[in-house]
Amino acid sequence: MAMAASVRRSSPTSEPLAVRWALILLGVAFMALFIVLPLVAVFSEALRQGIGAYWQSLQQPDAQSAIRLTLLVAAIAVPLNVVFGVAASWTIAKFEFKGKAFLTTLIDLPFSVSPVISGLVYVLLFGSGSLLGPWLKSYGIEILFAVPGIVLATIFVTFPFVARELIPLMQDQGTGDEEAALSLGASGWQTFWRVTLPNIKWGLLYGVLLCNARAMGEFGAVAVVSGKIRGQTTTMPLQVEMFYNEYQGAAAFALASLLALLALVTLVLKTALEWRFGDELAATGRGH
Repeated sequence: MAMAASVRRSSPTSEPLAVRWALILLGVAFMALFIVLPLVAVFSEALRQGIGAYWQSLQQPDAQSAIRLTLLVAAIAVPLNVVFGVAASWTIAKFEFKGKAFLTTLIDLPFSVSPVISGLVYVLLFGSGSLLGPWLKSYGIEILFAVPGIVLATIFVTFPFVARELIPLMQDQGTGDEEAALSLGASGWQTFWRVTLPNIKWGLLYGVLLCNARAMGEFGAVAVVSGKIRGQTTTMPLQVEMFYNEYQGAAAFALASLLALLALVTLVLKTALEWRFGDELAATGRGH
């Protein structure tokens, strides 16, 4: 009994009540200052002149063009990243091969490289002074300062999200289920669709949500390759900056509020998944 009491007293979670409350208040104050207040400021500024002015700001041709381009880029980049992420995760988690560690490092590369640098890489690859740029242009293919360049830059900065969600999940699951399916006569595609995919569906959805949010909110890489051509190559984050620099505060905050709303919707969906499918998420290693 004395030993148990000693263990309880030395537990790292047995701080005095005052210390625990101080830590809680510090965390809440930090979140309020750096997360809640900026969000409140964005929405309050966007709606300061009323719903009518807010809606009118979003109806501007430049804002509409930015919204359409952002949705188009996300609609292209996210599915491609899903295909790459699932393939890379399957390869890394289910097979042993030379260069496996190097491939894993490459997947993490966009996390360690500035988005601006990644944009400059595409400028070097497809710019007028490169080998590929003039050759592609001779066939009428525009990469820089056009939608393809924006899509490529977005894919680069977002492709780790799906893969990084799935790799540890698939490694934890091992290959037992797939081996059992194959031993029962299932083909490779049948094993993937009926065994592997159902086992990773929640981790995959997590990755898709994060990838989509980042794709729509990317600024640095897109700013370099887009040329910021008004009404043609400005995504929502770029158009927010242009509106703000032109002292169109209402339009800037209205468009920014859509991006903030996207972040909130992503958070709500993530929380809803954890609440609704908590047991399944825990079983797949995602219940946190």
